[in-house]
Amino acid sequence: MTTIAPYGTWTSKISAEMLVSETVRLGSLSSSDGSTLLWTEGRPKEAGRSVLVRRHADGTITDILPAPFSARTLAHEYGGSCHVEHNGVIYFTNFDDQRIYQVIAPHIRPTPVTPEPPNPKAWRYADLITTIDGSALIAIRERHEADGAVHNEIVLISLIQSIEPIILAQGHDFYASPTLSPDGSKLSWISWDHPQMPWDGTELHEAYLQGSHLADERVVCGGREESVLQPRYLDPDTLLYVSDRSGWWNLYSYQNDVHTPLLSLAAEFAVPMWTFGMSTFQPTNDGAVVATWSRLGHSHLGVLTPTLDESWTLREITTSWDHLEDLVLIAHNKVAALSGSATTPPTITIIDLGTGASEAVRSSQAMVLEPEAISQPLAIEFPTNNDTTAHAFYYPPTNPDFSAPDGTLPPLIVRSHGGPTSQSVATFDTDLQYWTSRGFAVVSVNYGGSTGYGREYRERLKGAWGIVDLDDCVNAALHLVSLGLADENSLLIRGGSAGGYTTLCALTFRETFAAGASYYGVGDLGALARDTHKFESRYLDGLVGPYPEREDLYQERSPIFHTELLRTPMLILQGLEDKVVPPQQAEAMVAALRKNAIPFAYLPFDGEQHGFRKAETIVRCAEAELSFYAQILGLDIGETVPKLPIENMDPS
Repeated sequence: MTTIAPYGTWTSKISAEMLVSETVRLGSLSSSDGSTLLWTEGRPKEAGRSVLVRRHADGTITDILPAPFSARTLAHEYGGSCHVEHNGVIYFTNFDDQRIYQVIAPHIRPTPVTPEPPNPKAWRYADLITTIDGSALIAIRERHEADGAVHNEIVLISLIQSIEPIILAQGHDFYASPTLSPDGSKLSWISWDHPQMPWDGTELHEAYLQGSHLADERVVCGGREESVLQPRYLDPDTLLYVSDRSGWWNLYSYQNDVHTPLLSLAAEFAVPMWTFGMSTFQPTNDGAVVATWSRLGHSHLGVLTPTLDESWTLREITTSWDHLEDLVLIAHNKVAALSGSATTPPTITIIDLGTGASEAVRSSQAMVLEPEAISQPLAIEFPTNNDTTAHAFYYPPTNPDFSAPDGTLPPLIVRSHGGPTSQSVATFDTDLQYWTSRGFAVVSVNYGGSTGYGREYRERLKGAWGIVDLDDCVNAALHLVSLGLADENSLLIRGGSAGGYTTLCALTFRETFAAGASYYGVGDLGALARDTHKFESRYLDGLVGPYPEREDLYQERSPIFHTELLRTPMLILQGLEDKVVPPQQAEAMVAALRKNAIPFAYLPFDGEQHGFRKAETIVRCAEAELSFYAQILGLDIGETVPKLPIENMDPS
């Protein structure tokens, strides 16, 4: 028997505590020998500590880092890959001081291998690799000076001498992806300069590594209008890479000054390099290439094999996964990957390249829903402005224990992803199911500017941030209303970071939504251009226009300069140690809401940065957001969560 109850009031098996209990953030998967696996686990229950974990050849799993050590780099603020293993010794960047440490065994305390910087966390290391003989590390270093200047460079770190790191390459604004040829004679890497972002334009470099310096450095390809990523050596003379010169991130080889496409597909063989260490393809020892690519938000896996006529054939492998990343080659014709599907949360898996069969190694969370209780995504393409269409995944309310009264429609939550050059994918997300299991519909919008649909789609946002993303999120909601899938009077919008900016724009410039929640969102674009960290300090040149020359555009699209238009209730959530979007942005919006007597709630969190990691923060946010929406929409959810105090809320 099912219970009849209004949408949005259903009792869910997913509590806010379940969003963090038995939940970890998996990432940075690697293997040094083809038999063991190494990865990081961000653990909310340990205040977000990032623990190195190893799976041994016999299948046993062991924590490598004792508390309080945490493997996490702050380079680019977003971090990414910061560990490497050689002959059983693991080197990693420690979060607390950003120095590189070595750990020989789980029970032995890690010891530093890089010098103490002149100021705390001033030297930040990422993208670590070892030389062939293991005598040195090569890494990206982000060096913060006392005067505020930030320098990025590639450094060589001796593991046999106690000397200062040696700079191998410098002069560009950014560096990433150092990789050595199999014989150790050549080093390749990418670089880019302001105002480009790595998905806009990069250069691929190659040089001979001669002891502690580089010789005969040359630019292989790339430029301001070509994004080249992930250099990998197929053999000592053949360099592989991904380029979007065709309009799609496809695979190419470089040998004897000749560039050759491995194949041409209207698909993406890379993702935007927000963090270090992404891995979407790997060359094999027999000259083939294992790769994953995406089409319309879904991942595919295959093996590319060279033929006698120097072309390549692609054999696609059928798997049960909708999303694949962090591809790692292991022995016995298998790969490991961080995988996910509509019914399975992100999971480290080992996939047989012959059969496509998978072995689950580690799940990011315990499953709390039976299959029939999981809301399944529906990929939709909907009309939007300028006679174009945009993409999204729609999730209907789903709970086998409940149904809604006849003739009623569900409230709809529009999810605007961050980046904004990012992507919503169709993988199981407990946070999303937290809402659908309560009777909310959810739509995750891949607005123009999102990755996964080619360079042309990605560049819709050029000069149009705050316009295209806003239009697409609004039109996604209106499209679902027109299909009879959402209540037009109960439309909600939420997002974090760039998604928070789109949320604030929607709640300021439009009257489509009844309420919304901004997680560390941008309210003042000019302040973001002035105050943010180096990696994104010129990002807005391409998204909005050069600053301060086009300050008029920045003010025109910044909600904080149009507070007289504020009429919509909102929840604002902000980390007080956020260096990407400083808390002053949230506090300015709060002051405007208070002045305008708009119902709102503001939750600031000590010790949180850009993206919440602590268990107590995540629980508090989920409960607060549910209570906020329920009060604004007049939904009777009883005492399932603590009632959130809302300022300016009419008691009636």
